[in-house]
Amino acid sequence: MSPHANVANGAALEEISDAIDNVNVLKQNLKEKAQTEKDLYEESEFDKEKDKTQFRQYEDACDRVKNFYKEQHSKQTVAYNLKARNDFHSKTRAEMSVWDAMEKLDTLIDESDPDTSLSQIDHLLQSAEAIRRDGKPRWMQLTGLIHDLGKLLFFYDARGQWDVVGDTFPVGCGFDERIIYGTESFEDNEDFGHPIYSTTNGIYTPGCGLDNVMLSWGHDEYLYHVVKEQSTLPDEALAMIRYHSFYPWHNAGAYRHLMNKKDEEMLKAVKAFNPYDLYSKSDDVPTVEELKPYYLDLIDEFFPKKVIKW
Repeated sequence: MSPHANVANGAALEEISDAIDNVNVLKQNLKEKAQTEKDLYEESEFDKEKDKTQFRQYEDACDRVKNFYKEQHSKQTVAYNLKARNDFHSKTRAEMSVWDAMEKLDTLIDESDPDTSLSQIDHLLQSAEAIRRDGKPRWMQLTGLIHDLGKLLFFYDARGQWDVVGDTFPVGCGFDERIIYGTESFEDNEDFGHPIYSTTNGIYTPGCGLDNVMLSWGHDEYLYHVVKEQSTLPDEALAMIRYHSFYPWHNAGAYRHLMNKKDEEMLKAVKAFNPYDLYSKSDDVPTVEELKPYYLDLIDEFFPKKVIKW
């Protein structure tokens, strides 16, 4: 993608954000929190007074969001996902620091997200700051900071936004009704009705573990593989990155039959992280330059090499 195309797409994405303003929520100030570090699974404090019914109201979202999911559900096939993973392992798309990656995303507006029209760096800092103010571990603060950096795919290998953002789901087994917009939204997917891929277990075995399940390719899967190989973040952080958009699983209870014992623990971690990804989107816009020194130090703590292979 040329620099001129990047600029044009950034402007177009800003226009998309205007189309979903009707579901934005009023920004609210963070409540003051105790600064002592708290247990990972202790209930989040910052969002207790927020009206959570305003978030993820996709049934009332603009047509563009619905059209986005129709395209995503039609094109996320087993064949595409195998190719995407092969492409990922076959090359390095860029080499840059974590902070440089954040700045590169600064004009990207997520077409699938009806909850925000902020830039990506604003959302990343909102998530990290909410986690920090609740006194959660430093590795979790960093996870909040980087959890959407996989959206760099938009500038490199993406065919659109449908293979970068949006809720994720397994491919290679039956599409669950609890996926957003239900199974009817997959009717144009070539795997829909497949003799193997459309069955409950598909190419998997019950209890195989989600580590062995192929989730729809996008920013979560991409960043998970990047971070797993180049950071010292714990398994809980990797799960937060990989599964934070897997709403059919962590929010609606789908695909439990594929889980193993490890996944039970990872589910707790993802549920602990989710409020900071979702509900922090209504908080005040952070001041980037004031926060930058703290987070540069945090990045160095968990990424041994400053320059990351993307």
